[in-house]
Amino acid sequence: MRDKVKFCPRCGSKNLNYMPWLGERYVCKDCGYQGALIVEDGEFAEEIRKKFEAEDKEEE
Repeated sequence: MRDKVKFCPRCGSKNLNYMPWLGERYVCKDCGYQGALIVEDGEFAEEIRKKFEAEDKEEE
């Protein structure tokens, strides 16, 4: 069985570290998100990524 790709729910990145010693926690290396919630739908993750990048540009 192949593992599903996991994405950050905040920025849509695949750059996650799984940290089970912190209580089933993921940490995103790109945006700093920490939590148990992740996204496994690539299309939804792409929408999240576009929104995150647009908000990031607005802040500049």
